[in-house]
Amino acid sequence: MVNETSSSFRTICWQPTWNDSSPGLGLEHLLLAQGQADSVVLAIDEDGEPFRLAYRLCWDDAWQLRSADFFLAKAGVNRLLSLRTDGKGHWQDGEGRPLAELDGCMDIDIWPTPFTNSFPILREPMAVGERHTFRMAWVLGTDLALKPQAQAYTRVSGRLYLFENLDGSGFKAELPVDKDGIVLDYPELFRRVKA
Repeated sequence: MVNETSSSFRTICWQPTWNDSSPGLGLEHLLLAQGQADSVVLAIDEDGEPFRLAYRLCWDDAWQLRSADFFLAKAGVNRLLSLRTDGKGHWQDGEGRPLAELDGCMDIDIWPTPFTNSFPILREPMAVGERHTFRMAWVLGTDLALKPQAQAYTRVSGRLYLFENLDGSGFKAELPVDKDGIVLDYPELFRRVKA
């Protein structure tokens, strides 16, 4: 549980806008404090199936992820996933077994949340015009599938970044961030809810 007495405690909410069959349905409610986040995503997947994804992330002072724990409830089935990383690109599952396929992944990217897009931005500050590529541990939150994925970020201006998925899909999006580097709106996918 996030420590609510922290001076840096924040509550951030996003509304998913990515599902054309269920426009405006769903919400992510994220509790953010120094070095940790607890979140719940309630939404409907592309197949029209409602789901509840809870995740907890912990990281160090340099925004280097150390642990990620997930709980998924969908179609009457509950699933758990626990990940640990040493901050040097080596990962293990919750039982301590190595996850060799994730070797070299420094950050995590969870679908569906815009929050994890902030990790590479905050972990590796960039000058305007600078572009960095990353190998991400990508988690599909609607079934807890896991795979490595190549991505790139370019700092377009002070608070605007260009995200590129390097999986061959050609997907790109310009991501505005707030003063703390947390993604505001993600065009056509998520909208920050004013609290």
